[in-house]
Amino acid sequence: MFRRILFLLLVPFAIIALVGTTTAASASTTTFNPANAPQGTHVQTGSPGCTVSGLNVSCRSFELAGVGNTNAQANLSATYSATVVCINGGGNPSDSQHQGTFTSSTSTGQLSPKNGRLTVPSLSVTAPTEQQFLAQQTCPNPNWTPTIPGGIKLSSFTYTVSFVGFGGPYITVTGP
Repeated sequence: MFRRILFLLLVPFAIIALVGTTTAASASTTTFNPANAPQGTHVQTGSPGCTVSGLNVSCRSFELAGVGNTNAQANLSATYSATVVCINGGGNPSDSQHQGTFTSSTSTGQLSPKNGRLTVPSLSVTAPTEQQFLAQQTCPNPNWTPTIPGGIKLSSFTYTVSFVGFGGPYITVTGP
């Protein structure tokens, strides 16, 4: 009897946990534009998509078929933001604060198909360190020091797979 009651009490929490997991996983959007790929291009194995772990973004490997001899390239770019507060020489925060940004990008370089198939390798970007982020920030007065009291946040990412000779990406994944 006790097990049955415990089971009935825990089932709603398990459902809530699953729904929460599904919501977090669906935070990114994947779109395909067939006009930007050789006719007949399709996903053969795996599936394009990206995951966010902390502030880092990883996009998984997959294979496309029907690409003929058309080369492609995958790109991943993530934008990070933080509120930058300037500290004066006396150690006090000034009235000067602004939203700072930092972009991390990576690319596969040119990918060449073999027998009409194209393997797109995984790509990842890591969040900048506070030192890297602050190196790109300035304060109105050179005697002030920029700080990030609230930490760095992932604002957005864009992952694309584009074929040479086409006007835009065939696959686009955006998030978070």
